[in-house]
Amino acid sequence: MSNLEILRRVYLDYNATTYLEADVLQEIHRALETAWGNPSSSYKAGKDAKEIINTARSHVAEMVGGQSDDIIFTSGGTEANNMVFHTVLKYFKDVFPSVDNGTVQSRPHIITSNMEHDSVKLPLEHFVKEGIIDVTYISASKLTGMVNVDDVIAAIRPTTCLITIMMANNETGIIQPISEISKRVKSITRNEKDEVKQILLHTDAAQAIGKIPVDVQELEVDYLTIVGHKFYGPRIGALYVRGPGKDTPLHPMFFGGGQERNFRPGTENTGMIAGLGKAAELVVKHLPSYQNHMREIRDYLESRLQDVFDDRIHFNGRFTGSHRIPNTCNVSIKGPKLKGYKILECVKHLEASVGAACHSENRCQPSHILLSIGIPWDIASTALRLSTGRHTTKEDIDIVIEDLKQAVSLLEESM
Repeated sequence: MSNLEILRRVYLDYNATTYLEADVLQEIHRALETAWGNPSSSYKAGKDAKEIINTARSHVAEMVGGQSDDIIFTSGGTEANNMVFHTVLKYFKDVFPSVDNGTVQSRPHIITSNMEHDSVKLPLEHFVKEGIIDVTYISASKLTGMVNVDDVIAAIRPTTCLITIMMANNETGIIQPISEISKRVKSITRNEKDEVKQILLHTDAAQAIGKIPVDVQELEVDYLTIVGHKFYGPRIGALYVRGPGKDTPLHPMFFGGGQERNFRPGTENTGMIAGLGKAAELVVKHLPSYQNHMREIRDYLESRLQDVFDDRIHFNGRFTGSHRIPNTCNVSIKGPKLKGYKILECVKHLEASVGAACHSENRCQPSHILLSIGIPWDIASTALRLSTGRHTTKEDIDIVIEDLKQAVSLLEESM
């Protein structure tokens, strides 16, 4: 290797976070420098800030196929997801007052999957523990890595008020059948109005945006979560709501100065909103080229892994009948006592993650998501999540492959 390669770090953890594109950073700087005023103020700096926010809102809306009024800016995906759940609790109370079990009003019922991000999983678990809601967890199919639409439909009860399933899994990259679920659910609510109240539909699109087309009209969802730092924007987010407060319920978690039409009060973070808008604008302009490049590099990565490690390689996200976002490779290198986190401790160039919950140096459990889709324990424990970016090169991949070869050899020689 050259001296440059010896020192070079290759980042392949874009599903965790992306850096800011140069155009995004420039837009943030411009907004902070020239539009520092309070957006609610009437003087020039305030009006400039309001104009920047409105422009950003339109760019974010265009990116997902919605209207500007459908976009509510938030601190990030976690807040957006929690906002949906708090809204649903109020929605159930308002719309389901007559649903009871004879003595005490029943609890709202929510359907989700067993492979959601913690910003969905943990709030729901908290509400269940508090006795506030009932939740049905749909297991992903071990044949496809996707939730089965029939299983979702079969789980619907008279008290079901929300279905929330991620658009693409952050570890495997597998795309979930959101559009098909929406069509089936809306058919039920249209044809059986006396028995089934309107079921709200939500998808966390954090891992999909900027990698594949995301169109709320095609998906037919009521809510969609947008996370800026997954598509080269800042660490804020937004919630798409189909006609907030009119066609689709939306209730604030906070109360204050009335910003964001009272749905999310608090003086707007103009600079970060400007950056989110610019990141969305770039996605609208360049998505096909982003998508094609990431797929080309991801496929090259998988081909090189196969060439070098042969039958020791197991790709954990490849299933017949399902599709992945174009940048994600979840892979295990099989070997006695090889662990994913140990491999990452030995590499010199690669920066990636295992997609598992490592709580100490002495304990690292395999990903529950991999186990849930049928990956054996010993294979799941060696998994690496490698996610390529817009600017990852084949030269980067060649460095990573050599790095992994040396790390694996070092670990096996030390056993």
